[in-house]
Amino acid sequence: MRPTHRLFWFACGWALMGFAAALSMWLPKEILPTDWDAVAWQHQIERIWQISGATLAFLLMFDTVALLRMVPPSVLRQHSESLALGVWSDVELRLLHRYRRAVRLEVFDHHPPHCEAEHAHQKGLLIPRQGTEFRYRVRAKERGNHHFGSTDLLLHSPLGFWQRRLLVGEPSSVKVFPNFAAVSNYAMMSMEQQSAQLGIRLQQRRGEGMEFQQLREFRQGDSLRQIDWNATARQRKLISKEYQDEKDQQILFLIDCGRRMRSKDGDHSHLDHALNAMLLMSYAALKQGDAVGLMSFGGDERWLKPVKGVANLSKILNCVYDISPSTRASDYNSAIRSIMTRHNKRALVVVLSNIRDENADDLKPALSLLQKKHLVMVANLEEPELHDLLDKPINGFQDALRYTGTKLYMERRHAITKEFNHSGLHTVNSTPKMMPVALINKYFEVKREGLL
Repeated sequence: MRPTHRLFWFACGWALMGFAAALSMWLPKEILPTDWDAVAWQHQIERIWQISGATLAFLLMFDTVALLRMVPPSVLRQHSESLALGVWSDVELRLLHRYRRAVRLEVFDHHPPHCEAEHAHQKGLLIPRQGTEFRYRVRAKERGNHHFGSTDLLLHSPLGFWQRRLLVGEPSSVKVFPNFAAVSNYAMMSMEQQSAQLGIRLQQRRGEGMEFQQLREFRQGDSLRQIDWNATARQRKLISKEYQDEKDQQILFLIDCGRRMRSKDGDHSHLDHALNAMLLMSYAALKQGDAVGLMSFGGDERWLKPVKGVANLSKILNCVYDISPSTRASDYNSAIRSIMTRHNKRALVVVLSNIRDENADDLKPALSLLQKKHLVMVANLEEPELHDLLDKPINGFQDALRYTGTKLYMERRHAITKEFNHSGLHTVNSTPKMMPVALINKYFEVKREGLL
């Protein structure tokens, strides 16, 4: 229970009335009328003050009892069981009651601490014989398991003198996954729309490392190698073989959860962006008929053997949604030996990390070992702040030092990329936000060239 502003002003008015009664005894006689009876006037004011005080006390007692007898309303919270990182989602609060009159109240829902909310604190009115709904939005800043607490209510008394605070409703849980909104948008578009909207390049096929799909009539632009001469002789017209991308291939993601992935781009860490890219590429690969698996290292160690079918995307989500970057250095050699022990079939292994020159010496021999059996792709996240530093004007010695240091650092990273390419590794260097498109482009390039 706590008093309202209305009670405060009523109490101030009553106190001023008592102050006026006490002050009337000290007024100068020169300014008073000749027939003025100060004692009678004081008694009159005191009587009014006492009556008003008794009336106010009675109203306060009545208001208190009425508020305490009010049965708390029940609160039902509705929200999605899973949220996408960084995406706004609606939360609905439905209040049910049996009040016979309108009741004013304030509502504050205790949303998860790692989520920001819009309009979580609202004022409203409970209408008799009607349920009342309140809606607000939340956006998760971190992946993992999060919890809603009870709902905080402030009920106003019938006369408006008191507010009663109540904690009602049951706590609820929600899972925050990597941003699968991009996957939903990707799934609703056709292949041509996907290419145009996301910047995916569809390249011409080279070589014959494709699976046979069907026979069809020869079309202008078909190569002579596509002609099936036996079918041509039977049909007495040119018949071409049509190929499709090979299916049932293995894609393995090796996700770095070490301290390098704690770097942030905006509100999200490099690990968050890496998981978003992995998720979108996983959907594209599953839709192509390939099997997708993953292993994390450097912190939370998870293993998921390759699964097929778009329906198994939920398994990938549930495997990685709550991993977080650690403060440990990543042991690439141990991780690569582990994945080679667990998976024997040739696969496209995508290493998602933030590789710098100081840990390249440890990574090179490990990748060479992995390359003996698998096709290896290194997806290296770049800090976008480095490009911003190079674009800043140079106005003094400190700016010159900053520019040369940044330039030297980026040249070392580019040298590492060239070494990887010369050794037969496939590399993708991109800023965190552009990594999903760059990774899918490289995946389709590998598929169309039949490299796997």
